[in-house]
Amino acid sequence: MLTRRDWLAALASAAGAAATGSALAQDLAQDSTHEYPAKPIRMIVPYAAGGATDTLARLVANGIDPDLRQTIVVDNRGGGASQLGTQAIANAVPDGYTIGMIDSAFTINPGLFGKLPYDTVKDFAAIALVATASLVLVVHPSVAATNVKELVALARQKGSTITFALPGLGTPVHLAGEQLRQTAGIDFIAVPYRGAGPSIADFIGGQVQMTFATIPSILEHVREGRARALAVIGERSALLPDVPTIAEAGFPGVDVALMFGLVAPAAAPAAAVTRLSAAVAAAVRVDPLRSRLVDLGFQPLGSAPEQFAKLIQADIAKYARLVAAGHIKPN
Repeated sequence: MLTRRDWLAALASAAGAAATGSALAQDLAQDSTHEYPAKPIRMIVPYAAGGATDTLARLVANGIDPDLRQTIVVDNRGGGASQLGTQAIANAVPDGYTIGMIDSAFTINPGLFGKLPYDTVKDFAAIALVATASLVLVVHPSVAATNVKELVALARQKGSTITFALPGLGTPVHLAGEQLRQTAGIDFIAVPYRGAGPSIADFIGGQVQMTFATIPSILEHVREGRARALAVIGERSALLPDVPTIAEAGFPGVDVALMFGLVAPAAAPAAAVTRLSAAVAAAVRVDPLRSRLVDLGFQPLGSAPEQFAKLIQADIAKYARLVAAGHIKPN
């Protein structure tokens, strides 16, 4: 069975293929019968402005503007645990001029909610996996654990009441914790919050003892000693170079990472999808955009549409199993 690392390696490799398709895409754009893009493009973000998905969308929009020679307008459509904006993408005219920046909720929601106002596989055309972002397992300094195995041993002690802060039920942080719980055979008390801000605030204040967090959101607290980083999911991070991966710590089955990608309505023209995929691959893999994304905690990738489509289907199945095994229900 392919691991997430295998998928990401394949996607990174496929990004080269996507880039080589750029010449073909440019030829199509110059051809009078396939001129694309001939007008501005709308990029729907299924969240309010200001979050990680919105920030990435705006950086990518600015990064591929020069290649496409058209303006990309970001349209924030928050609400319904990202479902309202995602439905707007599915229902848009499939002419290549409406696309959407989606994240891990896109692949988590089918297993979490069951019935959605769209079909996550059939109603969308995958364009490109833009980037991923790692989560880091952190504990409050008061916890007597300096590595993951010590934390697991602590959680296995009779009468253990370790508390786990999560920014919402069914979020990637929640699912990462659930993966650790199932993989290590431990239990903890899940404490759900409405958003990452309140959950991190209570964690730093010592009201809860452990959580997973994005590296940028917790980095300063780790450096100042207000949080202890035990392991990073995925690859080691240049922002926390001394922190091992969770696989190195002995738990390779914990592989939830934040995913960000571009999709279009299902019947979008193939030439438009190819053109957009090539533009993304070319932009995110070189400076200045690459460095900016790395500084913000993203791992820039870019991918061929076919590879991204396969990852979407694999993640939908993985998260559905995880949600079912953990008996997780949405807020």
